[in-house]
Amino acid sequence: MKITLKDGSVKEYEESKSVFDIALDISEGLARAACAGEVNGKAVDLRTVIEEDCELNILTAGDEKGLAALRHTASHVLAEAVKRLYPEAKLAIGPSIDTGYYYDFEHAPFSSEDLESIEKEMKKIIKEGAKIEKFELPRQEAIAYMEEKGEPYKVELIHDLPEDAVISFYRQGDFVDLCAGPHLMSTKGVKAFKLISSSGAYWRGNEKNKMLSRIYGTAYAKKEELKEHLEKLEDAKRRDHNKLGREMELFTTVDVIGQGLPLLMPKGVIMLKELQRWIEDIEDNEWGYVRTKTPLMAKSDLYKISGHWDHYKEGMFVLGDEEKDKEVFALRPMTCPFQYYVYKASQHSYRELPIRYGETSTLFRNEDSGEMHGLTRVRQFTISEGHLVVRPDQMVEEFKGCLALAKHCLETLGVQEDVTYHLSKWDPQNREKYVGEPEVWEETEQHMREILTELNIPFVEDVGEAAFYGPKVDINAKNVYGKEDTMITIQWDALLAEQFDMYYIDENGDKKRPYIIHRTALGCYERTLAWLIEKYAGLFPTWLCPEQVRVLPISEKYGDYAEKVCAGLRKNSIRASVDNRSEKIGYKIREARLNKVPYMLVVGAKEEEENVVSVRSRYLGDEGQKSLDAFINDICKEIREKQIRKIEVEENK
Repeated sequence: MKITLKDGSVKEYEESKSVFDIALDISEGLARAACAGEVNGKAVDLRTVIEEDCELNILTAGDEKGLAALRHTASHVLAEAVKRLYPEAKLAIGPSIDTGYYYDFEHAPFSSEDLESIEKEMKKIIKEGAKIEKFELPRQEAIAYMEEKGEPYKVELIHDLPEDAVISFYRQGDFVDLCAGPHLMSTKGVKAFKLISSSGAYWRGNEKNKMLSRIYGTAYAKKEELKEHLEKLEDAKRRDHNKLGREMELFTTVDVIGQGLPLLMPKGVIMLKELQRWIEDIEDNEWGYVRTKTPLMAKSDLYKISGHWDHYKEGMFVLGDEEKDKEVFALRPMTCPFQYYVYKASQHSYRELPIRYGETSTLFRNEDSGEMHGLTRVRQFTISEGHLVVRPDQMVEEFKGCLALAKHCLETLGVQEDVTYHLSKWDPQNREKYVGEPEVWEETEQHMREILTELNIPFVEDVGEAAFYGPKVDINAKNVYGKEDTMITIQWDALLAEQFDMYYIDENGDKKRPYIIHRTALGCYERTLAWLIEKYAGLFPTWLCPEQVRVLPISEKYGDYAEKVCAGLRKNSIRASVDNRSEKIGYKIREARLNKVPYMLVVGAKEEEENVVSVRSRYLGDEGQKSLDAFINDICKEIREKQIRKIEVEENK
């Protein structure tokens, strides 16, 4: 048989060989580093025997799939350690993930002391270096095997597999786990690992199921890589918006108000108002939007027309009972059907289209309690929502315009390099989830694919992520811990105009159905604020800062001049304050830095005499003296142009 390797070279063998044996034949060093194989594009175990011609890539920890195999093995080492220390614990699942791995157990919550003990036991297991072996059982024997071991979650997983399935297991010493693999050849291959944290997790992600205890960890091939990752984790903790946003007094949460219902504090409100005013101004003045204001709730009748009642009711806050009440209302999870009735309030000619409706919309979604996190996933939120009613021949250009507006917003905020684009498609195998005919879905998805390709926007395609009435482009970003969230959505809708009987009069006087684009310019303001907190670690661009300038008098004698300087700043709409405490100037400067104020104006006898200010900034440190007018002109230009200045002084980082 002929084995074509990654570099194009070919190895020929007369008899079948395992992936590991082929790696060993290539070089001993490669075999030592090998974590898994890739046969014709599919990741396989090193034990996999190859019996026919194929393309083979030997995967090491330097490859994504190879690293996943190493981490998956680490999760089994974790599970064995837990079973050794806590024999009563029940095993659930333990996959590798982007940042490492986790394992879920039916067990009381694990403390930090527990994690230390488990980590020590893992080191013992790795040192023992047990050979990892794979074996298979028919489905019924596999069920009996796991029942005998007292592992109900494994039994449930096997029950979900087809009756004719052959079930694979991996054994390392006395420990056996249900698993499809791939895995390393022995536990010794796990050389650098760390347990990170523990938390609760519902079995199979369903809050109706039992709460399990999850342990997160990570693993690398080299200690240096692990150290680098742990340093990044520390930086992530420092940037975590849930921590930093509270420390900066941007938002808070209160148990008696409810989960997913954050309180925006004055400083946070300033930032959201800046974002909202900016978006509304550019939409209305530069992109031709007209603004609407619609109710926060509606009768169930509206959502039945749109299809949300049938397809999204579980995600809505319903007010009333259809069996008891004459009218049932629901808080709105979206604005589209409301704006459709704004359109329907008068007749429209083809010459009027496109009509671009914009609204700063407060929405409500009944998120699962386990999904809630800080400002990124909440039950009440505000978005820069818009719906464009267009003729079919205008659809492509208007869709491009929505993408251009989104890219402009991302570039202005300095986050354009942090996003990925996704073409979210329907799933033809799950027809009941969607409305419309297959040919409409295929046609619209192809249009969107061509648009993204023409604009040279790299994208991935996600099956089953479309809304029930149309495919969409999702612009996603990861938080500091690597979890991906959708920040901006642009959706193609060729279906709902029919359901709402929307039409325009064409050049021949006939009624025609428009198309609709659902889109956000910036997305959810709360989620965007969380993103910016983590992106800038609280050191926001000046135009967004709740406090832009702090005036620092050297002593109380110069308090009046400091107030005069502050008044001049405020007159020019610069957010400024005076620190008139009787503290040393060095202390005041440190305080201003800790409060992440971008500019400090130090004033004393010389500054008052010459009507100047001594400028210190987070960007350059000591910027010297300037006249107040010159400083105001400079900072106003920076704010007006929404500049993102580079921080160049180490002490201010």
